[in-house]
Amino acid sequence: MTDERSSPKTKKRKKINWAPYWLILPSLIYLALFFIWPMFRGLGLAVYNDEAALALQSEPSRDAATAGTLPQGTQVEILDQQGNLIPPEEAEQANLITEVWFQISAEDADGNPVEGYVSESRIRVREENEAGIPTAGSVRTRIGAGAGTLTDIYSEANENADVVGQLEARAEVAISGLEILEIWYQIRGEDNGQAVEGWAQSRYIQVFGETETGRIDRGNTGQFTTEYISRMVNDRFFWPATITTFLLMLLIIPVQFVLSIVMALVIQARLKGNSLFLYVFTIPLGISELAVGILWFSIFTQSGFINSFLQTTGLINTPITFLSADTRYWILIAIWLAEVWRATSIVMVIVVSGLQGISDEVLEAAELFGATLWQRVRHVILPMLKPSLQVALILRTILALQVFAVVIALSGGDVVTVLANETFRQYSDFRNANVAAAYAALILVISMFSAVVYLRMIRSQEEMAA
Repeated sequence: MTDERSSPKTKKRKKINWAPYWLILPSLIYLALFFIWPMFRGLGLAVYNDEAALALQSEPSRDAATAGTLPQGTQVEILDQQGNLIPPEEAEQANLITEVWFQISAEDADGNPVEGYVSESRIRVREENEAGIPTAGSVRTRIGAGAGTLTDIYSEANENADVVGQLEARAEVAISGLEILEIWYQIRGEDNGQAVEGWAQSRYIQVFGETETGRIDRGNTGQFTTEYISRMVNDRFFWPATITTFLLMLLIIPVQFVLSIVMALVIQARLKGNSLFLYVFTIPLGISELAVGILWFSIFTQSGFINSFLQTTGLINTPITFLSADTRYWILIAIWLAEVWRATSIVMVIVVSGLQGISDEVLEAAELFGATLWQRVRHVILPMLKPSLQVALILRTILALQVFAVVIALSGGDVVTVLANETFRQYSDFRNANVAAAYAALILVISMFSAVVYLRMIRSQEEMAA
């Protein structure tokens, strides 16, 4: 008899707690939809050309074998052309060169019935139904020396098909249907010195003159390319925008951090009327970037606050022109002041939250040991603020790289320009999404690189020990 107590105990499987995963799932979905996917899509636009090359077919058919490829923009010689049926939903695509063929029935000169296809150019439409579709017509008269009097009727909607009959001019025809054909061109071009010949649809070819020459307008196969990055670097606004962006970062960020720490210490000191300081310091948080730019534009105009004050005090007789192409340095100063005023409060809020995490016992102990205010700030407060300063530096650098509306409001985006402005200019003015994506990718790379640098340079004692 087996003793139940001697039997091995069955181990209970640990139940997985799915609650934390369900809680973070909405955040992951949000990041995937609004950050990861747009980021990869933007990077793809910067380094991948969907229309880089055109694959030529050995015959005028999509199912034919590939005869070779030609890069976008290649000059080609047009050798022949032929029409092929296309689905009705493709008939509205841009750059299509099409032919319309009527399916007809009529009687030839001998009175024999004949049915087949004839080009729309050979039929004059006489009747249409309520939907505007041709139902009857007559054969057009041929004009020109050497032109025959008869019009060929084909077994299919193609001039290479068999001729099933001929009709005289002005013969009455019944139209029972129509077919839309896209022109295919037989072309020849060179790729790296090698001749490539094949067939391509008209939607990809830009034809010159009398359809004897043309160029590859766009391709149907994609390739990775550095073309858009090269065009960005060679853009005449690239280096001025890059230099100005970094210059503004160097001017804005240090001043903002000094001011934000001072403002945070004032709030943390719990002085009388402390809440008033907090309200005043956070006023810029409620104003949009464009509104800030317009506000500071009104301050620096010829009839603005600065000129009015200087004239009232008798320091100047005529208004000073601050915002013009000849006073670029004043525009930079105006942008610097506007950005410092606008975004210092953001850094201050982060620093205040960090200060509230420092216990009063630590600060009181430093004061008991005789540390001055400067010594407490330098040796106690700032080291313990490193995690908050990391976040503030990363956030402020990203925002500095995205400075746009203030620059537009104060300079119009031409006298002084930044990387974000050039991104908008390429997309909006030049309709070049790929070069705009290259600018955006550059901003992303700089932001990520600066974040890594900040995380390495500003580390807490625990992080350095680890």
